[in-house]
Amino acid sequence: MKFFVVAAQCILALAVSAAQNAPQSPQAPASQSQPAPQQPAQSQSNGKVIFSRSIDENGQTVTQASPETKLAKAPISTDEEREAVTFTAYDLDVHLRPTEHQIAVRAQLTVRNDSKAPLARIPLEISSTLNWELIRVAGKDAPFEVAILNSDADHTGQLHEAAVTLTTPLAPGASIALDVSYSGTIEPSAQRLISVGAPEDAALHSDWDRIDTEFTGLRGFGNVAWYPVSAPPVILGDGSRLFDEIGNQKFRMSPARFHVRLSAEFPHGQAPTIALINGHPVPLAVTDRETSGIEVSGVATAESQTAQLGFEVPSLFVAIRTSHPGANFTAWTRTEDDAWSSSWTEAEKPVTPFLQQWLGDKPRTQLILLDLPDASDAPYETGPLLVTAIKDADPDQLKFTLAHALAHAWFQSQQAWLNEGVPYFIATLWTEQQYGRTKALEMLEGGRSALALAEPESPGQSAGQPLSSASSPAYYRTKAAYVFWMLRGIVGDDALFAALRSYDPAKDSSQPPGQLETLLEKSTNTDLHWFFADWVDADRGLPDLSVENLFTSPEQAGNWVAAVHLANSGYTAVNVPVIVHTDSLSITQRIQIPARGKAIARIPIHGRPVEVRVNDGTVPETNATVHVTKVAPDSGPAKP
Repeated sequence: MKFFVVAAQCILALAVSAAQNAPQSPQAPASQSQPAPQQPAQSQSNGKVIFSRSIDENGQTVTQASPETKLAKAPISTDEEREAVTFTAYDLDVHLRPTEHQIAVRAQLTVRNDSKAPLARIPLEISSTLNWELIRVAGKDAPFEVAILNSDADHTGQLHEAAVTLTTPLAPGASIALDVSYSGTIEPSAQRLISVGAPEDAALHSDWDRIDTEFTGLRGFGNVAWYPVSAPPVILGDGSRLFDEIGNQKFRMSPARFHVRLSAEFPHGQAPTIALINGHPVPLAVTDRETSGIEVSGVATAESQTAQLGFEVPSLFVAIRTSHPGANFTAWTRTEDDAWSSSWTEAEKPVTPFLQQWLGDKPRTQLILLDLPDASDAPYETGPLLVTAIKDADPDQLKFTLAHALAHAWFQSQQAWLNEGVPYFIATLWTEQQYGRTKALEMLEGGRSALALAEPESPGQSAGQPLSSASSPAYYRTKAAYVFWMLRGIVGDDALFAALRSYDPAKDSSQPPGQLETLLEKSTNTDLHWFFADWVDADRGLPDLSVENLFTSPEQAGNWVAAVHLANSGYTAVNVPVIVHTDSLSITQRIQIPARGKAIARIPIHGRPVEVRVNDGTVPETNATVHVTKVAPDSGPAKP
């Protein structure tokens, strides 16, 4: 096979023009901007080489492994080594060739050893359709072995794992810089879903990640590993392990600094119009020339600001779409879907005042709606980006979708339980407003069983997941929404939405007391330390309530008193509503029950009580969330 290097001479003029029009951004450190080893030198015209690759005489891209590469029959890295590696910085040069579905990346990484033992090797994983080419440590080529790792963290169901051997083991807590290069193709793959019995068509509408001229969408770990990761293998069907590992990766990588320089080739007249990195739009500099005799007609470049990743999976989208601005969002649609953007604009109108009441007058950023290639493709959400099919839909469904999506644009936090929990809470409030409280509580109840299974039976059994450091969606989404419903019952709507409106992510800390607790205590003059200590700052499991006994006694002039004896066998203190019903009215009183303790609620009411309910579904319990006791007609003790 005859190989030769193309240093993108044919697009040099395009690169110069694109560079002159590129958005201004901070310069990368000098150590991150040196030419990669074995890359061709820049031409004498002083242009910037933005894309280089090896191709054979047939014009096909060829990936050549480093001479040190050894093909292992099985992965040699252990789960302990994979879990020890934490990425603290990514600096990526990403080059796309969409017509060939190809990507080439040079990545400068900083990783830290978070284990208690020295690391003799560093495991690095990418999608199985990508190939490791070169890995350097301290400016020198590092030996590494590559093996196939079966894992559904990638849509192919497999990863290419490089085990990088270090000259000197990495000490616990120490960091090391890696300079890596890899390339390959990314096309839709339904392999992991087909392997668990999903129909191929349905699977492809779920796993739609691809590199293509009209639409490039790379959703990151859990969908396609387009950047290096290190994680134990996870398999669909193994309970919630895949989704828990996605959350774990997001939590561990949230402090990491992330920076991308992007360049993409495109045929003449097919320039991309929108690019998004980690859910945020980045300005595109586009040069398109109709010139014969050159390999590439156009080049689009973009660069993201170096920023903390936050609780998001790194993602990359580049597409040809038409923009349709709304009041608080911009819809980017395919030409054939342009007409449907007005439906989303109409749906936004009633949602906006609702969000303004709860979260503030203006969103912190604009929501981006990005049209998927197929109307049947499954939606995807990350931060203030909703990737969905913009099509004819039920207006009520569009309003519900926007209530949740726009909440991400209105409210942002570095803490996962706030960043994810508030939008989910807002979605339940919108459901309550539109369909009633019962429907909203049914929405909450839908996630309670998974939460109950995840929670430890006692603090002695395991540490669980405190909300302040949660990585599982059962916690940072479901339990967080319950926490807001409980706070709503304790402090009231006005105090809660005032606190949410005043919340400033820049002033918050994961260390107690958090800003939300401080705001609520200050505005209500109420001690909420006990609540946040049990429900946010630690995980003591869920309460388990019961009605031990119930007494009713008549008073003068038709007034009665219901004495409800309550017990909590759980390890979490709780403030719970107790509702007493007569034939014609009801009255609610909240009562606090300590962990592993008891309490008595004495509730006066006009008329003979006929029923008592403890918990209305707003407090998650290990078992039932509503306890109903009928009152005996003789008005004596009533057994549950």
